[in-house]
Amino acid sequence: MNLPGWLLRHRVTVEPYAGDTAYGPTYGPPVEDVPALVDWKVRTVRAPDGRETTSTATVYAGPDLAGQCPPESRITLPDGRTSRVIAVAPHTAPGLPVPESTEVSCE
Repeated sequence: MNLPGWLLRHRVTVEPYAGDTAYGPTYGPPVEDVPALVDWKVRTVRAPDGRETTSTATVYAGPDLAGQCPPESRITLPDGRTSRVIAVAPHTAPGLPVPESTEVSCE
């Protein structure tokens, strides 16, 4: 069971992180028009390397976004701002009647 579509009122664009080169980070082809719910709350989150950092927005989307949006990806929020993905947390509960989703913390 996924998040209900009526909750996903926003649209975001994700450019998956592909790695670093001598010229900086590179990104894969953009995944456009991803249905999401954006929470514009500032909070402290822990990055994959263990350091604490500040997130200015949290994006909630369907469970399939987890595979398309690794940390360090670039994401364009509904207000047009481009942000870096700090952390991605897939929320699943196999066998339970609760919605599955992906939580993306943005810089």
